[in-house]
Amino acid sequence: MAGLLDKISNRDIINDEMIASDLLVSAKAAVRSYAVAITETASPEIHELLKKQLDEAIALHHKVATYMIENEMYHAYNVTEQLANDLKKAEIAEKTPVKG
Repeated sequence: MAGLLDKISNRDIINDEMIASDLLVSAKAAVRSYAVAITETASPEIHELLKKQLDEAIALHHKVATYMIENEMYHAYNVTEQLANDLKKAEIAEKTPVKG
């Protein structure tokens, strides 16, 4: 079975920003999932375990977001710049052929 990288004919679009963005989205999803799980558990032991994992997910999100902000991959404080960056990436994705 071919992986995603094998299907993309222009591997130049797979870069640090794409990897960091994917990691940021995953960390955000983990934060939401742990927060919901905490509200659904009655066990004090599991509650504490989930809180620790939530803290780790929050820390990872902060670390990745900070990296992206410092490297001008994420414009958290300027919506106009972020929108322009997102549109540019969308145009590149739209023009990039995908194999098979």
